[in-house]
Amino acid sequence: MDDALCQAKRAWEEGELAKTLARAGEGKEQYQTASGLTLERLCTPLDLPGFSYVDELGFPGQFPFTRGIQPTMYRGRTWTMRQYAGFGSAEETNRRFRYLLEQGQTGLSVAFDLPTQVGYDSDHSLAEGEVGKVGVAIDSVDDMAALFEGIPLDKVSTSMTINAPALVVLAMYVAVAERQGVPAAKLSGTVQNDILKEYVARGTYIFPPRPSMRLVTDVFHYCSENLPEWNTISISGYHMREAGSTAVQEVAFTLANGIAYVDAARQAGLDVDSFGPRLSFFFNAHSDFFEEVAKFRAARRLWAKIMRDRFGARNPRSWMLRFHTQTAGSTLTAQQPDNNVVRVTLQALAAVLGGTQSLHTNSRDEALALPTEDSVRIALRTQQILALESGVADSIDPLGGSYLVESLTRKVEQEALAYLERIDALGGAVAAIERGFPQDEIHRSAYRAQIELERGERKVVGVNCFRTAGDEGGGEDLLRVDPAVERRQRERLAALRRERDGQAVAEALAVLGRVARDPGAGLFGPVLAAVRHRATLGEVCGVLRDVFGEFEPPSDV
Repeated sequence: MDDALCQAKRAWEEGELAKTLARAGEGKEQYQTASGLTLERLCTPLDLPGFSYVDELGFPGQFPFTRGIQPTMYRGRTWTMRQYAGFGSAEETNRRFRYLLEQGQTGLSVAFDLPTQVGYDSDHSLAEGEVGKVGVAIDSVDDMAALFEGIPLDKVSTSMTINAPALVVLAMYVAVAERQGVPAAKLSGTVQNDILKEYVARGTYIFPPRPSMRLVTDVFHYCSENLPEWNTISISGYHMREAGSTAVQEVAFTLANGIAYVDAARQAGLDVDSFGPRLSFFFNAHSDFFEEVAKFRAARRLWAKIMRDRFGARNPRSWMLRFHTQTAGSTLTAQQPDNNVVRVTLQALAAVLGGTQSLHTNSRDEALALPTEDSVRIALRTQQILALESGVADSIDPLGGSYLVESLTRKVEQEALAYLERIDALGGAVAAIERGFPQDEIHRSAYRAQIELERGERKVVGVNCFRTAGDEGGGEDLLRVDPAVERRQRERLAALRRERDGQAVAEALAVLGRVARDPGAGLFGPVLAAVRHRATLGEVCGVLRDVFGEFEPPSDV
């Protein structure tokens, strides 16, 4: 049969394909994806030599989970629609959360401002001009309580995009649940808690990598005993892709970081099956549609093999790569912003066909400002139309078995595995990051993509082709954060410091400092005690800065 197929394909290539390519001036039978993967113009079984249905494809809900982690996928449960939101004060963001829940959103996702992300209070000199600008300002447990006012924490799933001070922010969330009378065991959601990608791509780090890894594994340990429904980390490739990585690099560097977290947790004495089922991932959805679908499938297959074969996990839930997806912010354009609705729809469809567990769809105006309510509603409606009108959720893995998709999945897996082997040879992800290896690889890919864009080899509608006069839109409809937010937040912080029990705070912070100096001690309990007494985020992080120091990136990265 293979001989007959070879002959048939050769005849086709020499006939109509050759004529068409000659007319197009191409004269080639292959093409490259956005990430540089080479494929045949027409994929057939010949492009999958040695294909194993059981080892490579299988069934949904079964190892190696290429076709999805649940046997019924969206027939059993639609993906969680989780719009990322946060700006200005806790009260303003609370109003946006309530609006989104009223519009049918099924999970909350919190964006924090830059001072919060790097562990400074709103009245710190380095916070000036940034309070509430790219997310909500959270200085204390009082702010966290205002953020979730009227939202019962046992009834919603909350994702928090926070990394360096993730342990502190999660402790505040637990303290607010206590105020609401909600047991920690009933809390569900995710804390990003992925510090390694901050050194690689994003930059909102505080402490050096090794003490930061201690904070990560302390969250693992505390949650394994007290928050059984909480996802203790969202290992993120999203920000590496935003920084310019290819799809292959996104998979490879994300899973390399995942390996480092599992190693660190095991070295801290945790059994892999005690935390493995609560690991989650966060990926980007770009515009090269089939490459993105294949990327998600390849990542799932690789992680299943890593957890079972490398780490010896016995619980099948530990083998499952569960992930959230956000459409690609870096692909949004200020020019002709309405085009972004189309881009986001295609990217969201790729995430759904790739088997995501939850999804955020970007808004049309996010290349210009924080999204307006109207823009957020359109983004949410995009997901709802995909789920309820398109039919893509009616079939379980509708693209499974496609020669193109399976060929791409195999290529992404093989090339990502080659990267993982290089990182292992460097001593693992932490050592590779300290040497600047993933940073350098991403910089090179970003540079190549920019050159292709400037040469016109990579087309972006409205930017380097199909331009019209007055392309940049938005105008007066853009959302703007009131500068008075910063003044009010500082006043609120001053009032908190006057009203609270200062001695109790000082004692709690002193205990935290002593515990931090003991490498074998857990930090979550002392931090929780401090925030219960209304210690601020900046005060807690200040104690840890004194003990751990601050990270200085390599001068050549």
